[in-house]
Amino acid sequence: MSDRPRNLRLYLTALALLLAGCDERAVTTGDTAKRPAAARTTQADWPMFRGDAALTGVAVGELALPLKLRWSFKTGGPVNSSAVVANGRVFIGSGDANVYALDLKSGAKVWSFKTGAPVEAPPLALNGRVFVGSHDGNLYALDAATGAQVWKHTTGEKILGAANWFVNRGSTNLIVGSYDYLLHCVDAATGRSNWVYETGNYINGTPAIAEGRTVFGGCDAVLHMVSVSDGKKLGEVPAGAYVAASVALAEDLAFYGHYENEFQCVNLRTGQKTWSFHDRNFPYFSSPAITTNRVLFGGRDKLLHCVNRADGKPVWQFATRGKVDSSPVVCGDKVVVGSDDGRVYVVSLSVGRELWSYEIGQPISGSPAIASGQIIIGSEDGSVYCFGNP
Repeated sequence: MSDRPRNLRLYLTALALLLAGCDERAVTTGDTAKRPAAARTTQADWPMFRGDAALTGVAVGELALPLKLRWSFKTGGPVNSSAVVANGRVFIGSGDANVYALDLKSGAKVWSFKTGAPVEAPPLALNGRVFVGSHDGNLYALDAATGAQVWKHTTGEKILGAANWFVNRGSTNLIVGSYDYLLHCVDAATGRSNWVYETGNYINGTPAIAEGRTVFGGCDAVLHMVSVSDGKKLGEVPAGAYVAASVALAEDLAFYGHYENEFQCVNLRTGQKTWSFHDRNFPYFSSPAITTNRVLFGGRDKLLHCVNRADGKPVWQFATRGKVDSSPVVCGDKVVVGSDDGRVYVVSLSVGRELWSYEIGQPISGSPAIASGQIIIGSEDGSVYCFGNP
């Protein structure tokens, strides 16, 4: 009988953590920040850029083909932001300086929030709030239900990448990069600064988080490793050229491409390059998707590349008609990606064969979001599109 209260507390704690999008390892009263459970993605949600804190780009569930256009929503500017999905709503930024909340089923506008400049950064949906950066240099916290501003944190320059998150000593914290050369860590509840980490140039992408550290690149051509608990440098590795996209993490390995036409895998324990991939002289602006044995990324060579995760050897290539800055997402046995040729593609993960495509007509540079068997993606034509199997 004496164990019942304790078991009940454990059950209620686990349930609360599940609803909050983290697991028991993410909440600690110790001195070291632990790895978040990466806003645990369910089949119904895609709450953050690339789906999880390690930025692996893998969605839960399956995509049933053929897909059809379910709805589209027109904004007032190009949509280079990537969508996120939480609690039946789609959140996305636009070049018209607005952040939009749309109904996932119908595409109807629920609310919009006006910032001071275009919004290219993908939002982060977490704990009833939406966190998003803008070209105006601010990171905004918005109420997910109403769009009302809760707080804003001002950096010294524009923000192009999404915020990531972790929990330390029971407090949720955000990490975001800025063109002010700084990586900012702020308290998610208040927006107050916890620490900043200075780099040598612009930070473009979203910082990846795993095992108590954040890993990111930027225009200083360095792969940075920083402790999330205190902002102290853990190490750095020369990248060889500036890194425009986000890094993905898996088992102490970092995967990323750079502007000098090379895609790399780096061992974070040793700081040594495990392998590199070079095909033709075209840069990589696409963030990779990581599975147990494959790595997928787009290139400005108009190709979607699939390589072996262990050694970087090519598995297949899929040719589009335009550069592929869009970051692919893996869902089951399929890969989804956009292209500057104005098309959204679904490709077989096993052999790289086209299974389905849809011509929007204007370039697509944002990353697809996949939730409830649907693809949500923006285009430079100013619209957000949702594809599903009715």
